Amino acid sequence: MSEAPVPPAKADPAPPARPGWRDVLARLRQPKVLVMLLLGFSSGIPIYLVGNTLGFWMRENAIELSTIGFLSWVGLAYSLKFLWAPLVDKVDAPLFGRWLGRRRGWMLLSQLVVAAALVGMALVEPREGQLLLLGMAVDHLVVFGAMALVVAFASATQDIVIDAWRIESADSNEQQGLLTSAATLGYRGALLVTDALILIMAAQVGWVVSYEVMALLMGVGVVAVLVAREPAASVIAARTPHPALFTAQGLFDALVGPFVAFFRQHGSWALLMLLTISLYRLPDFVMGPMANPFYADLGIDKETVGAVRGSIGLVATILGIAAAGLSAVRFGFVPTLLAGAVLGPGSNLAFAYLALHGADPGVFAGAMVIDNFCSGYAGVALIGYMSSLTHIGYTATQYALLSSFYALLGKVLKGFSGVAVEHLEAGRTLLEAYSLFFVGTAVVGLPALLLCILLTVRRPRTPVGGGLEPSTSD
Repeated sequence: MSEAPVPPAKADPAPPARPGWRDVLARLRQPKVLVMLLLGFSSGIPIYLVGNTLGFWMRENAIELSTIGFLSWVGLAYSLKFLWAPLVDKVDAPLFGRWLGRRRGWMLLSQLVVAAALVGMALVEPREGQLLLLGMAVDHLVVFGAMALVVAFASATQDIVIDAWRIESADSNEQQGLLTSAATLGYRGALLVTDALILIMAAQVGWVVSYEVMALLMGVGVVAVLVAREPAASVIAARTPHPALFTAQGLFDALVGPFVAFFRQHGSWALLMLLTISLYRLPDFVMGPMANPFYADLGIDKETVGAVRGSIGLVATILGIAAAGLSAVRFGFVPTLLAGAVLGPGSNLAFAYLALHGADPGVFAGAMVIDNFCSGYAGVALIGYMSSLTHIGYTATQYALLSSFYALLGKVLKGFSGVAVEHLEAGRTLLEAYSLFFVGTAVVGLPALLLCILLTVRRPRTPVGGGLEPSTSD
């Protein structure tokens, strides 16, 4: 009796081929990329207007430094945005949600609120004295601070929903890399406008008109929202039955559900991923507060710093962002993350060399080019990687958590950077102390580099946005 023939074993399917460089460049012409560039610009406009630039305006109006410091707390909205991100994920925006969809509705609402509050800041101005409001005498700075808080809150909300739109709009890891790069490029362009160009404008036409112009620039984001399409994943999530938000089950699904989905999706790798994210930009955070004092102690005037930042520094940043975006498309997020873990801390060593070399314009320009390129690259690498870890149905909440989480340790430790330089100065010159400090900040990046190597060698394969459906009540 003959035996039935045994069918040949099926070979494992070959992994999809990586796109060639022509394919990568062709994808730059996709409409989503342009929309993402404009949304990135809109996202970057408000942050300095309630931060560094605002402090400049207040100091020119003779506001006390302590008051300026207290008002900077409005920026905590950006670190606490995960608290209301579940609302953005689960509820349509008032007025615009039914018309534009959940993501675009929240975008438009937050942009209009930012613009209105910026105009309010311009009309009130930061100055001492009383303001007559609804028949009551109110402190000028209190009203001004309230307007700044509204800008920060609405801006943080805009960030939540733009990040969610970017992640949900990507059809693949490759497209996610391009969208991340476009968003970062637009964001950096906005920072150039609100950190440098606005100073020139304010000198010519005053702060009030300058802030009103910044409010008008939020129209760039409005145009992008009207041109953009609502992501299919957002439409599906909006139609998926969920328990009522303001019930025990609804709150659990909104607040705890993102954590459960994240750990269920990534398993034992979840903690390793979170640790990598929290350490990745630590060298930049720790070094950050000492950069401008270092330039002053080195003897480089602020005009030179501004000129270099706005010229070759800007070009280097753009090149770093573009290189990371193309690398993510060509090689994937984790290899790009690994390269950024080398480049990021490595750029700190350029400052260590500058501290020992002295105020040579050529060396300073070289250090700035290295730093801007590496920072642009590492920033896109981390954003792209965090985006790839989110889970459809909890996109806004999970990304808000990750983006808040990655900065937390660095924001705590950077407060001790000045103490570290002063301690290192004992028995040395100040510039030698700076040099050792910068070397130390580079060494701080070694744990993140080792973790990235581990992720590269034994990384799990995860689809964009995950593959699990959000939990629902029985």
